[in-house]
Amino acid sequence: MLKLYIDATRREAGCDEAGRGPLAGPVTAAAVLLPPDYRNDAINDSKQLTEKSRRALRAEIEAVAEAWAVAWVDAEGIDKLNILHASTHAMCMAARVLLGEQVDNTVGGGRALGKSKPEHLLVDGNRFYNETGLGYTCIVKGDAQYLPIAAASILAKTYRDEAMERLHVEFPCYGWDHNKGYPTEAHYRAIEEHGISPYHRRSFNLYRQHTLFE
Repeated sequence: MLKLYIDATRREAGCDEAGRGPLAGPVTAAAVLLPPDYRNDAINDSKQLTEKSRRALRAEIEAVAEAWAVAWVDAEGIDKLNILHASTHAMCMAARVLLGEQVDNTVGGGRALGKSKPEHLLVDGNRFYNETGLGYTCIVKGDAQYLPIAAASILAKTYRDEAMERLHVEFPCYGWDHNKGYPTEAHYRAIEEHGISPYHRRSFNLYRQHTLFE
């Protein structure tokens, strides 16, 4: 069973992101504040769940969370900030919604802010550039250890997948409905054949590395 908190005396919200590795599309992050007595053994790191399970659990999380928010940084922003700063910036934007701030580039969330607000952030990973004024704890593989981080990982992953499915309608040649912008063989081949789109990350290496022995 995943743990709900590090310190039971404070309200801890989980933060996680999805989409650091793709060649295209936004990096998306979520922040989730769960009720202090909430338990759900089905919630886990989003990478360990099926798409069907993630979508069902997203509905559950959004229904029960005291507050939740999803935020993103698009490809242009990633190129300006670099992917690490863009990822933590997206997490901070989502967390700031939980604090009652009005933030651009957010999706839903914050619907129950009359209840307690977070006092501390549990952040997946080992580096975090804090823009929130809250204390935080970085936890490597935290989405497999703490329930709020796992819940955030599910929201971030499902909202990003849906964004890539919408972008696929505009640019179907890249197969984003399947690869979600990640560097697959088919995606590289499509870039070589069709060039790059406005949604590709120009700061990334968008072409396959060929060797003299190929």
